[in-house]
Amino acid sequence: MQLYKGLPTLTALPSRKEQAGIAHHLFGTVPPDQPWSTGIWLDAIAPIVRQIQARGRRPILVGGTGLYFEALTKGLAQIPNISKNTQLKVSQLAQEKGLEYLREQLERVDPQAASRILGADRQRLIRALSVYQETGKSLTSFQQNTQPVFRQDQWQGAVLLPKREQLYARIEARFDQMLATGALDELQEFCRAWPELDLPLFKAIGVPSLLKVLNGEMALVDATAQAKRDTRRYAKRQMTWARGRTASWLHVDDAQGVFKLCLS
Repeated sequence: MQLYKGLPTLTALPSRKEQAGIAHHLFGTVPPDQPWSTGIWLDAIAPIVRQIQARGRRPILVGGTGLYFEALTKGLAQIPNISKNTQLKVSQLAQEKGLEYLREQLERVDPQAASRILGADRQRLIRALSVYQETGKSLTSFQQNTQPVFRQDQWQGAVLLPKREQLYARIEARFDQMLATGALDELQEFCRAWPELDLPLFKAIGVPSLLKVLNGEMALVDATAQAKRDTRRYAKRQMTWARGRTASWLHVDDAQGVFKLCLS
């Protein structure tokens, strides 16, 4: 979400003060109505990384979007487009028979993908099974023919895993600060400029709740509680993702430790 222009407060874009003296790239550069994908992101960062390295500097990539990091370090499979009809059929199957049934079907045709997909990850289960039903080939077979942007020996990763109670307290304080610094006015102005509610930014955490406030459908106190809850849940999913992929990552419990690692 921080790639897009339009909602710097609600997407927690680094402020000018935070960016002072440090070159930031791609933050707030994409028009709100321009669809982006992991593949587009990889194409965009490749020349930036090369430019930074040519200056004798080391690029530091930050964020919380696990799929982007995996594409960077493992490569992105060139998978054919899956028809809406196939996706709908698999989605209906999930709704009628449950995710465990989907997992059982996936284990039959793509056991490697089934073992990689943790828990009740509905979206990834549907995606993997849809690929097989559409193409007759497993998602794993496509993924095995990928080349990463960074080889294993060219990068080092660090995962910030603060104590959960500290993280949740900071999440709640940050959302309060967003409201105090004009997040609601920012969203109202954005709605005037971009009334199409199917834009990606309208899915940003906190935005759906605050939209209900602007439309008179929810009290601000309730919207605030809902947005904080959704953020906590998202943070929990991020930590679960990180813990499940720690073979090539180092755990550090403070940001200073991350930058010492990155610059060493």
